[in-house]
Amino acid sequence: MEELPEALFSTAQVLDIERRATSGPVTEPLMERAGRSVLTLLRGRWPRARRVTVICGPGNNGGDGYVAARLAREAGMAVQVLSPAPHVRLQGDAAHARGRLLAAGVAVEPFSAGALGAADVVVDALFGTGLQRPVEGEWLAAVRAINACGVPVLSVDLPSGLDADSGRILGEAVRADVTQCMIVLKPGLFTGFGRECCGEICHAGLDVPAGISAAVMPAARRIVPANLRHLLHPRPRHAHKGGAGRVLVVGGGPGMGGAAHLAGVAAYRAGAGLVTVATHPAHAACLAQGRPELIVHGVDGPAGLEVLLERADVIAAGPGLGQDRWAQELWAVLRTVERPLVVDADALNLLAATAFVRQDWILTPHPGEAARLLGWSAADVQNDRFAALRQITRRYGGTCILKGSGSLVWGGGDEPVWLCDRGNPGMASGGMGDVLTGIIAGLQAQGLPALHAARMGVWCHAAAADAAVRRDGERGLLALDLLPRVRVLVNELARA
Repeated sequence: MEELPEALFSTAQVLDIERRATSGPVTEPLMERAGRSVLTLLRGRWPRARRVTVICGPGNNGGDGYVAARLAREAGMAVQVLSPAPHVRLQGDAAHARGRLLAAGVAVEPFSAGALGAADVVVDALFGTGLQRPVEGEWLAAVRAINACGVPVLSVDLPSGLDADSGRILGEAVRADVTQCMIVLKPGLFTGFGRECCGEICHAGLDVPAGISAAVMPAARRIVPANLRHLLHPRPRHAHKGGAGRVLVVGGGPGMGGAAHLAGVAAYRAGAGLVTVATHPAHAACLAQGRPELIVHGVDGPAGLEVLLERADVIAAGPGLGQDRWAQELWAVLRTVERPLVVDADALNLLAATAFVRQDWILTPHPGEAARLLGWSAADVQNDRFAALRQITRRYGGTCILKGSGSLVWGGGDEPVWLCDRGNPGMASGGMGDVLTGIIAGLQAQGLPALHAARMGVWCHAAAADAAVRRDGERGLLALDLLPRVRVLVNELARA
């Protein structure tokens, strides 16, 4: 199995790359190589499988399935090939692949849900990147039958019904155990509903020269340690706390002091030298006792905040801030202060109510907050997370992180979007966003530019959560459980 590349390419870019890959002398068609890669993966993942059912669609994805089925028969496996439209007229390589399958003595039978249960593995080769509209009719019935069959499923290129660009589900989508992605990776596999549908993602480059895809600017890039390691450096032996950066956390309105506490401790764990928390006076005493390293100030209003702003390198605004008069008065000061801002939670909601543009802030919305910033529904955001991310960045400026499964980071301009494929459902608990805000602020206080701090913070946050659940599982994961591992990760990256 090949290591997953960093670069992610849109459907239009995939077509261009495939065209370039077949424009010169071709020793073996791409479809033949794709089918062979499917069988190789199948036999490696399920070595005891003897009965394979391949479900083929009307295009090139179906052609890959026909090749895999023919090669499986040649390898001595019992092969059944089904199609919801077995007599549909195919074109090009797909027609040739089906012809070779029929010549090998394997029939293409009408799809039957009852036939799936007898297989050891089901290969989903219904639809690939060309699908643009919701799955309907007999195709929808096939997708539902695959999901209900109780047999391991291997999807070819991407699960049928998943949008390759956005990760949205086109009506309904296959839930695969393993997905074999061909030539290049597609963004939709890693964000939105992609991670739910794909299972384990594998990659087959099909011997396409690396220079072909390298000549195309990718639509997105995966955040991986290799593209983070140059950002932090080991500290000099003469380092002192003032030189490690000063973070001011502004939040913790009535009843929500814990959010500001989490953000402050996270900033320390990410490496900040001094962290001050400006919170509602009702929480000042308990926050100072709960984490003595934090410098805690109870502020009644803007006057008390302005003194603290002068000493800060970076401000984390919003954890537990609330939206009452106290919060609104503090936000009116924060939105115009000449310091880098990391904006989260209620600060985002206040921003949505009073739109403002800055180029030096990092916005960190989850889908609900993103919807309020845009005037969309949360479903609209999830259906095209890339479009939502770009729209927020263009409307409000700065760098935006769209949180969720497959968090996205973009700083505007012509650069690709950065995508984090780490993280797990255990992170669906209170305080996770506050910890992320603190991590990012702590990294930025150490001198990282906004985009670098955002993508490193997102990756460390998600990777720490993955480490935290390996032993004890996802349920019951707390935001504080991430912090010991965050410290380990930032130091590992700095040592590299």
